[in-house]
Amino acid sequence: MTSWEVLAVFLSIAYLILAVKQNLWCWGAAFFSTLIYSILFFDASLLMDSFLNIFYLIMAVYGWYSWKYGNYQEIEKELEISSYSFSKNIKIIFSLTIISLCLGYYMANYTRADFAYLDTFTTVFAVFATYMLTKKVLENWLYWVVIDAVSIYIYINKGFYLTAVLFFIYTIIALIAYRQWKKEYLSFEY
Repeated sequence: MTSWEVLAVFLSIAYLILAVKQNLWCWGAAFFSTLIYSILFFDASLLMDSFLNIFYLIMAVYGWYSWKYGNYQEIEKELEISSYSFSKNIKIIFSLTIISLCLGYYMANYTRADFAYLDTFTTVFAVFATYMLTKKVLENWLYWVVIDAVSIYIYINKGFYLTAVLFFIYTIIALIAYRQWKKEYLSFEY
């Protein structure tokens, strides 16, 4: 554990708490935490996690813009929570699994990546779940529950113990966030 990991964890918790509250500043905390994690994970040979955090840097900027100006009907109105159908989620999961298997094979056979398949699965699904979050899609939180739970195993095995604790907290908060967002989403439907 380094002071950089501690700072990244602090900023990550701030990001998640602010995201649950739908506070625009979550994206600033996300930007800086992912910058730190990009470097830490690259140094630890978690190449897909490092790539994922570079992607998060870009998505932090996009997420801020999307939340601020994402309602196409009224440019000044903030984006509201939406939901995907069950069948759409099944199609997404199937597609992402195929992509993960292909990329995982490449990572396992042609790079120095540790946990090539697991790291790839969490990365591929996290890329899409991040997109869902930038669009305020309710089910993003369910994707995060699974992604975060699997990530705990990876981080414990790589010695990122504080980050493993962070992802345990993420898992719990994602469950809470899903309930809060679902309640708000259902209130808009009526």
